[in-house]
Amino acid sequence: MRDTHVALVSLGCAKNLVDSETMLALLKVEGFILTNNTAEAEVIIINTCGFIESAKEESIKKILEMASLKKGSCRLLLAAGCMAQRYGKELLVEIPELDGIFGTEDVYGVSAAIHRGLAGEKVTLTSGEFPAPEGAPRLLGTPSHTAYLKIAEGCDNRCSYCAIPSIRGPYRSRRTTSVVDEAVRLIAGGVKELNLIAQDITLFGTDTTGNKALPLLLRELAGLENLHWIRLLYAYPERLDDDIIEAMATEPKVCNYLDLPLQHGCDAILRRMGRRMTSRQILTLLAKLRRLIPGIVLRSSFIVGFPGEGEEEFEQMLSFLQEAQLDRVGFFAYSREEGTPAARFHRQVPEGVKQERVDRAVALQSSVVLEKNKTLVGSIQRVMIDGCSAQDPSVILARTYGQAPDVDGYVRLPVIKKQNGEMVSVRITGFDGYDLLGSIVSSS
Repeated sequence: MRDTHVALVSLGCAKNLVDSETMLALLKVEGFILTNNTAEAEVIIINTCGFIESAKEESIKKILEMASLKKGSCRLLLAAGCMAQRYGKELLVEIPELDGIFGTEDVYGVSAAIHRGLAGEKVTLTSGEFPAPEGAPRLLGTPSHTAYLKIAEGCDNRCSYCAIPSIRGPYRSRRTTSVVDEAVRLIAGGVKELNLIAQDITLFGTDTTGNKALPLLLRELAGLENLHWIRLLYAYPERLDDDIIEAMATEPKVCNYLDLPLQHGCDAILRRMGRRMTSRQILTLLAKLRRLIPGIVLRSSFIVGFPGEGEEEFEQMLSFLQEAQLDRVGFFAYSREEGTPAARFHRQVPEGVKQERVDRAVALQSSVVLEKNKTLVGSIQRVMIDGCSAQDPSVILARTYGQAPDVDGYVRLPVIKKQNGEMVSVRITGFDGYDLLGSIVSSS
């Protein structure tokens, strides 16, 4: 059984990817043969996402797609992750081809689930029987020079639209020493860029010590050798205090980049969402960040079509976006998630209206990005080499500090003999949509 071929399909966010990497490492240690070819796998695991409706639909589609392989070599089909945690028993009833489920708190149950499933058991693990231990190994699913570093699990924010607290539980910080030890191991394996993730990184340490420990963590990570970049993702604006900002501003390895999930620009909608800042307070914070951290790149996410959002409220959001001049924004049509307060709110917005508003918001933000890209042409930027483009082998992909992996586009360069993870200086010569175009200047 230890020679069984296993394929794992990871869906959803970077936090889910880290869970997948932990599962893969455990399976490798226990002697399973890992494969990327699902057609040859005897066991297929789908690490699902259950955050919003579109993610759930993608997960169901992938499960059904993999279920068709049970006519071939696949002997066992398992669903893991958020959707398995949230809807596990329903999944087993609705998709009889599914042989078992294990949830977000049972990442280290992957091997047990396989053994039990192959023995004929209909596996159900969602109670936290097999949590991943501190220091659990990972088999990176990212390029070897970049990695996500999860510093906490769960969430206490209780925004009215979000099901994450009911899926992944309350906020639980890792120990600072454990995070630093993992960073050391990742760097020893060749990682040059660490992207810190949690549902809310600003809360790190408050549940264990009563104090925010993110500034201390940043300073300890910045002291590690052979590390180029530390990037902060998912920082709630309500808790972004002066200590965190100072650590960002004074530690050279901490990228001048911040992901702030702002969600809307209309005060009435922000209140209904359960957010704790007004639009004016948010704009004041953005101005402060730009003043104290020159050149900072600000990314955010916005929910369009939240219950109660009429044309007036939406126009206020557009006005906010125009004034905020954010560098990157992801727009999502509101998803009515059962079990959340917002699902019961009156004045739900029709789907067609949501999509029309998303299109308008994207068009406005695209014009903001266009003007920002124009200002970059002719500038010299320090970039990290990511590797050859899969679509065009004559193009090398690189990223500035203002481009997070997977979400922010690239700097496209002519082919150069450089190693992935190497830092080079380039001149920005133009842009194509969200991608920048460049030519190499030096490689010191």
